[in-house]
Amino acid sequence: MKKLLVFILAAFIAMPAFSQINFGLKAGLSTTSITMEDLKTISSGGTDYTVEKLKGANFGFHGGAFVRVGISKLYIQPELLFTNRTNEYTVANLATVTDSIVKQKFNKLEIPLMIGLKFGPVRINAGPSAAMLINSPADLIKDPDFKTMYAKMTFGYQAGVGLDLFQKLTVDLRYEGSLTKYQNQIENLLGTKVALDDRPNAFLLSVGIMF
Repeated sequence: MKKLLVFILAAFIAMPAFSQINFGLKAGLSTTSITMEDLKTISSGGTDYTVEKLKGANFGFHGGAFVRVGISKLYIQPELLFTNRTNEYTVANLATVTDSIVKQKFNKLEIPLMIGLKFGPVRINAGPSAAMLINSPADLIKDPDFKTMYAKMTFGYQAGVGLDLFQKLTVDLRYEGSLTKYQNQIENLLGTKVALDDRPNAFLLSVGIMF
């Protein structure tokens, strides 16, 4: 939480140095996939499971507000967004030789801090992004011998291109990657923790209006 507060404070301290300020609202869709290269085997007592990511991408949505402050071609754009995403895994019970597809929905508050350049109506931008988990997703393994633990705060980056039209409408296409492990561990009754390095990668398309 301290890192998040410093992150927000730095953005607002920088604002007075810029001459042009625009407020806006935006919303859009994302397509997300996770990177987990190896199959995880998790054991507790006589129960063994394997966890593997499900191939393919899932769709989510995001929406919120932004402030764009700039001078000449340079601008800084902090954003506060609500995001919804889904991860999917194949979880296999090795004792019963059965497997199931488990979906986990994540609701987060995300704060990108984009730094960009404008070339007429076209923009390029990149910057760090902090995300705070605001819900409690279901356990990945539905068994009383296991508990799933999630990282409350994760950090990543975004980069992409944008287009401004009629000085009001703004469109952005970005790629998002993670710098830290995502929802990260499963713990068994013995206290053994197995890390799931399921870092998300996403393409985000959004449309906004500036005031």
